[in-house]
Amino acid sequence: MDDQKLLRYSRHLLLPEIDIPGQEKLTHSSVFILGAGGLGSPALFYLAASGIGKLIVCDHDQVDLTNLQRQILHETASVGKLKAISAQNTLQRINPEIEIIPLSEHATAELLNREIGSVDAVVDASDNFSTRHLLNQACLTHRKPLISGAAVRFTGQVAVFDLRQHDSPCYHCLFPDSGDSDDPACAIMGVFSPLTGIIGCIQAAETIKVLLGIGETLHARLLLLDGLTMHWRSLKLSKDPRCPACGSALAKETSNFQ
Repeated sequence: MDDQKLLRYSRHLLLPEIDIPGQEKLTHSSVFILGAGGLGSPALFYLAASGIGKLIVCDHDQVDLTNLQRQILHETASVGKLKAISAQNTLQRINPEIEIIPLSEHATAELLNREIGSVDAVVDASDNFSTRHLLNQACLTHRKPLISGAAVRFTGQVAVFDLRQHDSPCYHCLFPDSGDSDDPACAIMGVFSPLTGIIGCIQAAETIKVLLGIGETLHARLLLLDGLTMHWRSLKLSKDPRCPACGSALAKETSNFQ
Protein backbone atom coordinates (compact mmCIF):
# COMPACT_ATOMS: atom_id res chain seq x y z
CA MET A 1 0.00 0.00 0.00
CA ASP A 2 1.63 3.25 -1.15
CA ASP A 3 1.57 6.61 0.66
CA GLN A 4 -1.46 7.89 -1.25
CA LYS A 5 -3.51 4.84 -0.28
CA LEU A 6 -2.35 5.12 3.32
CA LEU A 7 -3.70 8.67 3.37
CA ARG A 8 -6.91 7.91 1.46
CA TYR A 9 -7.88 5.04 3.74
CA SER A 10 -6.26 6.33 6.93
CA ARG A 11 -9.55 6.43 8.86
CA HIS A 12 -10.11 2.76 8.09
CA LEU A 13 -6.55 1.94 9.12
CA LEU A 14 -7.21 3.43 12.55
CA LEU A 15 -9.87 0.78 13.15
CA PRO A 16 -8.26 -2.37 14.57
CA GLU A 17 -10.96 -4.49 12.95
CA ILE A 18 -9.76 -3.27 9.54
CA ASP A 19 -6.19 -1.88 9.75
CA ILE A 20 -3.80 -2.40 6.83
CA PRO A 21 -4.52 -6.12 6.28
CA GLY A 22 -8.26 -5.47 6.12
CA GLN A 23 -7.93 -2.53 3.76
CA GLU A 24 -5.65 -4.53 1.49
CA LYS A 25 -8.27 -7.28 1.47
CA LEU A 26 -10.87 -4.75 0.36
CA THR A 27 -8.64 -3.51 -2.46
CA HIS A 28 -8.38 -7.09 -3.71
CA SER A 29 -12.11 -7.78 -3.38
CA SER A 30 -14.77 -7.69 -6.09
CA VAL A 31 -18.49 -7.03 -5.71
CA PHE A 32 -21.37 -7.44 -8.16
CA ILE A 33 -24.15 -4.85 -7.74
CA LEU A 34 -27.48 -5.35 -9.45
CA GLY A 35 -29.13 -1.96 -9.83
CA ALA A 36 -27.71 1.56 -9.98
CA GLY A 37 -30.84 3.28 -8.72
CA GLY A 38 -32.15 4.36 -5.33
CA LEU A 39 -30.46 1.60 -3.31
CA GLY A 40 -27.50 1.03 -5.59
CA SER A 41 -26.50 4.71 -5.54
CA PRO A 42 -25.58 5.03 -1.84
CA ALA A 43 -24.27 1.46 -1.69
CA LEU A 44 -21.95 2.10 -4.64
CA PHE A 45 -20.80 5.46 -3.28
CA TYR A 46 -19.55 3.90 -0.06
CA LEU A 47 -18.17 0.73 -1.63
CA ALA A 48 -16.16 2.83 -4.08
CA ALA A 49 -14.99 5.28 -1.43
CA SER A 50 -14.01 2.38 0.83
CA GLY A 51 -11.66 1.05 -1.82
CA ILE A 52 -13.35 -2.13 -3.05
CA GLY A 53 -10.98 -3.04 -5.85
CA LYS A 54 -13.54 -4.07 -8.46
CA LEU A 55 -17.21 -3.12 -8.76
CA ILE A 56 -19.38 -4.69 -11.44
CA VAL A 57 -22.47 -2.50 -11.92
CA CYS A 58 -25.37 -4.11 -13.80
CA ASP A 59 -28.32 -1.97 -14.87
CA HIS A 60 -29.93 -1.94 -18.32
CA ASP A 61 -32.02 1.19 -17.71
CA GLN A 62 -31.49 4.83 -18.67
CA VAL A 63 -31.54 7.78 -16.29
CA ASP A 64 -34.95 9.46 -16.15
CA LEU A 65 -35.82 12.81 -14.61
CA THR A 66 -38.04 11.05 -12.05
CA ASN A 67 -35.00 9.10 -10.80
CA LEU A 68 -33.11 12.15 -9.60
CA GLN A 69 -35.17 12.59 -6.41
CA ARG A 70 -33.35 9.58 -4.86
CA GLN A 71 -30.81 8.08 -7.29
CA ILE A 72 -27.93 10.28 -6.21
CA LEU A 73 -25.31 8.69 -8.46
CA HIS A 74 -26.90 10.56 -11.36
CA GLU A 75 -27.34 14.25 -12.08
CA THR A 76 -29.56 16.30 -14.34
CA ALA A 77 -27.02 16.14 -17.16
CA SER A 78 -27.20 12.32 -16.95
CA VAL A 79 -30.86 12.16 -18.03
CA GLY A 80 -31.12 9.87 -21.06
CA LYS A 81 -27.76 8.18 -20.42
CA LEU A 82 -27.35 4.54 -19.44
CA LYS A 83 -27.34 4.21 -15.66
CA ALA A 84 -24.38 1.81 -15.57
CA ILE A 85 -22.25 4.26 -17.58
CA SER A 86 -23.42 7.24 -15.52
CA ALA A 87 -22.56 5.31 -12.36
CA GLN A 88 -19.11 4.46 -13.69
CA ASN A 89 -18.39 8.10 -14.48
CA THR A 90 -19.44 9.26 -11.02
CA LEU A 91 -17.61 6.53 -9.14
CA GLN A 92 -14.37 6.98 -11.04
CA ARG A 93 -14.36 10.64 -10.00
CA ILE A 94 -14.77 9.56 -6.39
CA ASN A 95 -12.05 6.92 -6.51
CA PRO A 96 -9.97 6.65 -9.69
CA GLU A 97 -7.87 3.85 -8.16
CA ILE A 98 -10.57 1.18 -8.39
CA GLU A 99 -12.01 -0.71 -11.37
CA ILE A 100 -15.62 -0.08 -12.36
CA ILE A 101 -17.16 -2.43 -14.92
CA PRO A 102 -20.54 -1.24 -16.27
CA LEU A 103 -22.96 -3.80 -17.67
CA SER A 104 -25.84 -2.09 -19.49
CA GLU A 105 -27.70 -5.36 -19.96
CA HIS A 106 -30.77 -7.12 -18.63
CA ALA A 107 -29.93 -9.38 -15.70
CA THR A 108 -30.61 -12.71 -17.35
CA ALA A 109 -29.78 -16.02 -15.68
CA GLU A 110 -26.94 -16.45 -18.18
CA LEU A 111 -25.39 -13.07 -17.36
CA LEU A 112 -25.71 -13.58 -13.61
CA ASN A 113 -24.10 -17.01 -13.70
CA ARG A 114 -21.31 -15.67 -15.88
CA GLU A 115 -20.47 -12.72 -13.63
CA ILE A 116 -21.20 -13.91 -10.11
CA GLY A 117 -18.88 -16.89 -10.13
CA SER A 118 -15.80 -14.68 -9.92
CA VAL A 119 -16.87 -12.09 -7.30
CA ASP A 120 -16.65 -12.12 -3.50
CA ALA A 121 -20.09 -10.70 -2.66
CA VAL A 122 -23.33 -9.69 -4.37
CA VAL A 123 -25.53 -6.68 -3.61
CA ASP A 124 -29.18 -6.86 -4.64
CA ALA A 125 -30.37 -3.32 -5.32
CA SER A 126 -32.95 -4.36 -7.91
CA ASP A 127 -36.62 -3.48 -7.79
CA ASN A 128 -38.62 -6.57 -8.74
CA PHE A 129 -39.21 -10.09 -7.45
CA SER A 130 -38.43 -11.96 -10.66
CA THR A 131 -34.95 -10.46 -10.89
CA ARG A 132 -34.31 -11.06 -7.18
CA HIS A 133 -35.16 -14.73 -7.55
CA LEU A 134 -32.81 -15.07 -10.53
CA LEU A 135 -30.06 -13.42 -8.50
CA ASN A 136 -30.77 -15.64 -5.50
CA GLN A 137 -30.44 -18.75 -7.65
CA ALA A 138 -27.12 -17.58 -9.12
CA CYS A 139 -25.78 -16.88 -5.62
CA LEU A 140 -26.90 -20.33 -4.49
CA THR A 141 -25.17 -21.96 -7.44
CA HIS A 142 -21.87 -20.18 -6.82
CA ARG A 143 -22.07 -20.03 -2.99
CA LYS A 144 -21.85 -16.24 -2.80
CA PRO A 145 -23.09 -14.01 0.05
CA LEU A 146 -26.12 -11.98 -1.02
CA ILE A 147 -26.81 -8.61 0.59
CA SER A 148 -30.45 -7.82 -0.16
CA GLY A 149 -32.33 -4.55 0.25
CA ALA A 150 -35.69 -3.07 -0.67
CA ALA A 151 -37.51 0.22 -0.14
CA VAL A 152 -41.02 1.36 -1.04
CA ARG A 153 -43.10 4.21 0.31
CA PHE A 154 -41.76 4.67 3.89
CA THR A 155 -40.77 1.04 4.50
CA GLY A 156 -37.31 -0.42 4.05
CA GLN A 157 -35.70 -3.79 4.68
CA VAL A 158 -32.25 -5.37 4.60
CA ALA A 159 -31.09 -8.97 4.98
CA VAL A 160 -27.92 -10.94 4.40
CA PHE A 161 -28.06 -14.45 2.98
CA ASP A 162 -24.55 -15.84 3.49
CA LEU A 163 -24.85 -18.72 1.07
CA ARG A 164 -21.29 -19.83 1.77
CA GLN A 165 -22.89 -21.45 4.82
CA HIS A 166 -24.93 -24.54 4.04
CA ASP A 167 -27.47 -23.87 6.80
CA SER A 168 -28.19 -20.35 5.54
CA PRO A 169 -31.71 -19.43 4.47
CA CYS A 170 -31.97 -17.96 0.99
CA TYR A 171 -34.12 -15.18 -0.45
CA HIS A 172 -36.65 -17.77 -1.66
CA CYS A 173 -37.07 -19.06 1.92
CA LEU A 174 -38.20 -15.58 2.95
CA PHE A 175 -40.15 -14.63 -0.18
CA PRO A 176 -41.33 -17.73 -2.07
CA ASP A 177 -41.79 -17.31 -5.80
CA SER A 178 -45.58 -17.35 -6.03
CA GLY A 179 -45.61 -16.85 -9.78
CA ASP A 180 -47.07 -13.38 -9.42
CA SER A 181 -45.66 -10.57 -11.50
CA ASP A 182 -43.37 -7.99 -9.98
CA ASP A 183 -43.86 -6.11 -6.75
CA PRO A 184 -45.34 -2.59 -6.98
CA ALA A 185 -42.96 -0.13 -8.60
CA CYS A 186 -41.94 3.22 -7.14
CA ALA A 187 -43.76 4.82 -10.08
CA ILE A 188 -47.02 3.51 -8.60
CA MET A 189 -46.37 3.41 -4.86
CA GLY A 190 -43.85 6.21 -4.40
CA VAL A 191 -40.75 6.11 -2.21
CA PHE A 192 -39.36 8.41 0.48
CA SER A 193 -36.06 9.69 -0.89
CA PRO A 194 -33.86 9.43 2.26
CA LEU A 195 -35.14 5.90 2.94
CA THR A 196 -33.24 4.56 -0.07
CA GLY A 197 -30.10 6.23 1.28
CA ILE A 198 -30.50 4.60 4.69
CA ILE A 199 -31.08 1.12 3.29
CA GLY A 200 -28.37 1.41 0.63
CA CYS A 201 -25.82 2.54 3.22
CA ILE A 202 -26.66 -0.43 5.42
CA GLN A 203 -26.13 -2.70 2.40
CA ALA A 204 -22.69 -1.17 1.89
CA ALA A 205 -21.81 -1.64 5.56
CA GLU A 206 -22.96 -5.26 5.55
CA THR A 207 -21.03 -5.95 2.35
CA ILE A 208 -17.78 -4.66 3.85
CA LYS A 209 -18.36 -6.66 7.06
CA VAL A 210 -19.01 -9.79 5.01
CA LEU A 211 -15.86 -9.26 2.94
CA LEU A 212 -13.71 -8.76 6.03
CA GLY A 213 -15.44 -11.26 8.30
CA ILE A 214 -15.86 -8.68 11.07
CA GLY A 215 -18.62 -7.93 13.54
CA GLU A 216 -22.06 -9.49 13.42
CA THR A 217 -23.78 -9.23 10.08
CA LEU A 218 -27.47 -9.43 9.25
CA HIS A 219 -26.97 -13.06 8.21
CA ALA A 220 -30.25 -14.93 8.74
CA ARG A 221 -31.91 -11.75 9.98
CA LEU A 222 -34.37 -9.35 8.39
CA LEU A 223 -34.03 -5.72 9.48
CA LEU A 224 -37.17 -3.66 8.94
CA LEU A 225 -37.47 0.13 9.12
CA ASP A 226 -40.58 2.27 9.33
CA GLY A 227 -39.29 5.57 7.99
CA LEU A 228 -42.25 7.55 9.33
CA THR A 229 -41.68 6.58 12.96
CA MET A 230 -38.01 5.50 12.76
CA HIS A 231 -38.95 2.25 14.46
CA TRP A 232 -36.66 -0.69 13.68
CA ARG A 233 -37.53 -4.37 13.94
CA SER A 234 -35.21 -7.35 13.58
CA LEU A 235 -36.59 -10.78 12.71
CA LYS A 236 -34.67 -14.05 12.77
CA LEU A 237 -34.82 -16.13 9.62
CA SER A 238 -34.59 -19.89 9.29
CA LYS A 239 -33.77 -22.10 6.34
CA ASP A 240 -36.87 -23.72 4.85
CA PRO A 241 -36.06 -27.43 4.39
CA ARG A 242 -38.73 -27.61 1.70
CA CYS A 243 -37.52 -24.55 -0.17
CA PRO A 244 -37.34 -25.49 -3.89
CA ALA A 245 -34.37 -23.16 -4.34
CA CYS A 246 -32.03 -24.21 -1.52
CA GLY A 247 -33.61 -27.34 -0.04
CA SER A 248 -33.06 -30.78 -1.54
CA ALA A 249 -31.81 -29.27 -4.80
CA LEU A 250 -29.03 -27.51 -2.90
CA ALA A 251 -27.79 -30.78 -1.43
CA LYS A 252 -27.25 -32.11 -4.93
CA GLU A 253 -25.33 -29.02 -5.94
CA THR A 254 -23.17 -29.29 -2.81
CA SER A 255 -21.91 -32.70 -3.84
CA ASN A 256 -20.75 -31.23 -7.14
CA PHE A 257 -18.54 -28.72 -5.31
CA GLN A 258 -16.80 -31.34 -3.18
